[in-house]
Amino acid sequence: MFDPARLAALAAVHRRGAFDLAAVELHVTPSAISQRIKALEELTGTLLIRRGEPCIATEAGLRLIRHHDEVALLERTLSADLPGLRSQAATLRIAVNADSLATWVISALAATEGFLFDLVIDDQDVSQDWLRRGEVMAAITAHPGPLQGCDTIPLGRLRYLATASSGYLATWFPQGVTEQALHHAPALTYSDKDQLQTRWAIARGLPRPALPTHRMAASQAFVDGCLLGLGWAMNPEPLVREHLAAGRLVEMVPGTPLDVALYWQFTRLAAPALRPVTEAIRQAAKAVLI
Repeated sequence: MFDPARLAALAAVHRRGAFDLAAVELHVTPSAISQRIKALEELTGTLLIRRGEPCIATEAGLRLIRHHDEVALLERTLSADLPGLRSQAATLRIAVNADSLATWVISALAATEGFLFDLVIDDQDVSQDWLRRGEVMAAITAHPGPLQGCDTIPLGRLRYLATASSGYLATWFPQGVTEQALHHAPALTYSDKDQLQTRWAIARGLPRPALPTHRMAASQAFVDGCLLGLGWAMNPEPLVREHLAAGRLVEMVPGTPLDVALYWQFTRLAAPALRPVTEAIRQAAKAVLI
């Protein structure tokens, strides 16, 4: 019913945010992209792309993009069952939090063949929203669900430690971690969605602090920032284990980890095609998570 080339154009425009960038990705002209989108909109009788900077798919457009992704994965499964068929690697779009990407996810992706991965990096508390909107086929999320049309597999817990350099602690927390000190000591946060520092403080019996913060969307930058005394942060234990052992970093309050449960959620329709990725995700998580 739908021309695969037109659906591919729709997906590329939404994900790249512009007709010319979609044209580069698909090796056609911007005019060809425009014609394909127009033909789809005439066929469906509805607006599929909101033109702007960036261009964004409408709800109907997102539904067609999800259909495009599902068909691509199903065709990959079919080609695996029928070796005589030749197929290109299927693009798999996954929402994943930066800390999982920095600590264990890459090994899972490297263990899986036949896919091109398009990773959406977002906080684990909101990554499920990408799956709910149909923009990704799977997500690593802190929410167990249930989510309509999706299956959920528990992966384990990623342990976070409130860490800083000893010099930073001496400067900003000479009397220990207190409410007053937290209101003045600069922290490191991934974005406005990042609540790990606040959750850790509340778990210590402290009122919700108004944290002065440096924002930086990179897990390794958190570690480097702590090492250089830029601020304190909730760092994944696997990233700071060696620094703690060597004394380059210390826990703000010894023995006070914050464990975040993680789940692998994926669309039920694509489950057979995702099976090798799902197994690799489970094995990689088992080696790192607690």
